Amino acid sequence: MWSVGLVVAAVVAVTLLWVFLSGDDPADTRRLDAVRTASSLVIGAGGAAALLLAARRQRYVELDLEQKEHDADERRATDLYGKAADQLGSDKAPVRLAGVYALERLGQDQPRHRQTVVNLLCAYLRMPHPSPDDREEHLVRGTVQGVLESHLQPGPNFWPDMDLVLLGAELDFFWFRGCRVREADFRYVTFNEIAAFRETTFTARAYFTGVRFAGTADLRQVSFLERGVFRDARFEGDVDFGAGPAEERHVDLSGATAVPTAQREWPAGWTDEPDPDDSGRLRVVREAHSGADHSTVTWSGS
Repeated sequence: MWSVGLVVAAVVAVTLLWVFLSGDDPADTRRLDAVRTASSLVIGAGGAAALLLAARRQRYVELDLEQKEHDADERRATDLYGKAADQLGSDKAPVRLAGVYALERLGQDQPRHRQTVVNLLCAYLRMPHPSPDDREEHLVRGTVQGVLESHLQPGPNFWPDMDLVLLGAELDFFWFRGCRVREADFRYVTFNEIAAFRETTFTARAYFTGVRFAGTADLRQVSFLERGVFRDARFEGDVDFGAGPAEERHVDLSGATAVPTAQREWPAGWTDEPDPDDSGRLRVVREAHSGADHSTVTWSGS
């Protein structure tokens, strides 16, 4: 190495000069002192260069090791993801359940893969709805919904800033309480029995266009920080948006309809009236005085 050679050369030069300039002549003494100072500087510079090169080599080794570890983690994640995806396609319910839990573990251990895991679980729920007699498949779908709810609720296992795409799905007993997600696409979803979104926050837009609530729609204290779009939604059971601050309830119910035999509580600024095109339904409209700071509650007995 050149730095080592530099140090050796400096030492040899100092030794030779010491031999030839070590007499009693004052001039020789001054020259010898000057040589000593210069040699010290050269040796110090060589040592610093050696330390710099050693540090650079160490950093290169560390970066190479980090890259290898990253590549190994990516390969393991890819293998786990592929295996879990294959398990979800199995015709055996226990194998599909194992795939769901494998994806959950992957998302928990690998934060950068969480959105991909959520996308795959949502895609599973968009698959054709099983028959009522297929209890095993209903169990698998319920497990998928439970995994999503548990990891989208703020807490120790929270997966932040997730987007949901459930376009066109048919969902039974959809529990989604106290969750926090970014953007959500529920367009043309059918919610059977109950859809519970109580105290959930959507930090970006939430699309419920054309959705069908075949049972109870629990939307109490839901916050739409940008907008919740319920255009042409069909509420066929009880619907409850509950009371909430107007600044967190940016809701568009244009074209939505409900049934007169159900309990109905709309967000501030909205009410319902008989639908002139369908005597058995109500249409949701804006209140004449939409500046009200409370929800309008209407009720008609059966």
